[in-house]
Amino acid sequence: MGYLIVGLLLIGLWLLRTANRRQVASGLPPGKVVYLDTEHLDRLERTLYDPDFDLSGRPDYIIEMSNELVPVEIKSGRAPAFPYPSHVMQLATYCKLVHSTFGARPSYGIVKYADRAFAVDFTSKVENDLMDLISSMRRASRLAPGRSHDSPYRCQACGYFDICDTALG
Repeated sequence: MGYLIVGLLLIGLWLLRTANRRQVASGLPPGKVVYLDTEHLDRLERTLYDPDFDLSGRPDYIIEMSNELVPVEIKSGRAPAFPYPSHVMQLATYCKLVHSTFGARPSYGIVKYADRAFAVDFTSKVENDLMDLISSMRRASRLAPGRSHDSPYRCQACGYFDICDTALG
C-alpha cells in the first residue's frame, strides 16, 4: 500500500511538472489559466460583454497572477520592435471587458507573439484612447454606405448570412 501511495505521488508530481513546462513553452506567464478561447476545445468560454459601452470580445486567455486577472492575446507572427497599435487597442478592449465582467481592473495585459511577449499597461490614457477609438469607429459606421449585395456568392459566404435580414438568397 505504501508503494502505491508513493507511486501515485510521483506520477502526480510528474504531471504537475509536465503541465508547468508546457505552459512555459507556450509563452504564457506563470499563473492559473481561468479562461481560454481556442478552437481546439469542444467548448468555448462565454463572450465577455460590457453593456455600458456595448463591447464584446473573447481574449485568448485570462491568467490569474498574484490575485489579478490578466488578459493574454496570442499572435502567430514574429514580434515587431513594439506591439502594433491595433494589438494594443485589442488588448485594451480585453482589459476593459475583464474589468466589466469580473469587477477587477487589470493593471496590464499581455500580447504574445511567436518569439516574444509584451506586457502592456492598462493606464487611464490607454483606456481613454480606446474610448476615443470606439467613438470614432461608431461615428464612421453611421456615415458608411449600406452593405453591398451585388454578389450573391459573397453574400452567401458571409459569416452573418444566417442571421442577416437583407441577405440574398
